[in-house]
Parts: sequence; C-alpha cells; structure tokens
Amino acid sequence: MSEKRVIKKYPNRRLYDTEISRYITLDDVRALVLQGVDFSVKDVKTDEDLTRSILLQIISEQEHDGDPLFSTKTLTQLIRFYGNAYQTAFSDYLQNSLELLGTQQQEFQENLQKTMSSTPLAAMNEMTQRNLEMWKQVQDSFFRATGLSPAKPDTDRKKD
Repeated sequence: MSEKRVIKKYPNRRLYDTEISRYITLDDVRALVLQGVDFSVKDVKTDEDLTRSILLQIISEQEHDGDPLFSTKTLTQLIRFYGNAYQTAFSDYLQNSLELLGTQQQEFQENLQKTMSSTPLAAMNEMTQRNLEMWKQVQDSFFRATGLSPAKPDTDRKKD
C-alpha cells in the first residue's frame, strides 16, 4: 500500500506536490480528489495539516463558479449545527449519508451493466427497494444518535 501523497503549502499560498516535484493549483488538487488519491496538505513552516482548509476552499470555488450544490437554506442549516449539541451526531449522519450515496451510485452503475442482459424494470425495482431500506437504516441511526426514536410505521391505519 502506498503512502499518503504530501502537498506542501508555502507562505505565498502556492502548493507544491512532493511526488511530482512541481507546483500545482487547486484544480490539480481537485483532480487528485476525483481520482481517489490519498493526500495531505501540510504547511511548509509549521507542518500543520491544512487538508481540510484546502478542501473547503475547493468546495467554495465550486459553489461560486458552477451550479451550487448547497442552497442558501442548506448552508444556513449547516451553520446552525456548529456548536450545537447535535453537531457530532449530524456530522456522523452526513458522513454516513454521503458514503451510502457513493455506495448506491457504484451499485447502480454495476447493476446497470447487469440489467442490459436482464429485465431492466425488475432490476431497478429491486435496487430501489434495497436503497430505500439502506436509507431508512441511516435515518434510524441518526435519530437514535440524537436521542430521538425513529419514526414507526403506521400499522394502525385501516386499509381501504
């Protein structure tokens, strides 16, 4: 297993990729993220880990330059979780949700390949059911972590 790639940040805000021995841009760092490269950004003077700061800067530029992923309402709600008693639970919930979404996306692509030779409707229905169940489990975990009980199915409702 290879070691984590190190990118050094200099006081002039330039980023230096030690693996390829050249200066890189935030777009290059974004490309590393998209390629799944494990890296860290270190301050050249203090050796402080600046990875989160650089990733947030990339997100900020993406939000500003393209189609935003976060609405103003969503950003407002995110800010409200900071310092809140539920901050850790929300952080875990968000991370688990993103991991689940990534897993679902990968499964979707794999199943799409498989469905080309079988009935697409049946395969999509099966995948949808699995995804709904996984999403329900993530939500239930979040509610339990926050001290709330997960919503129970309405079994008392009469069927017409």
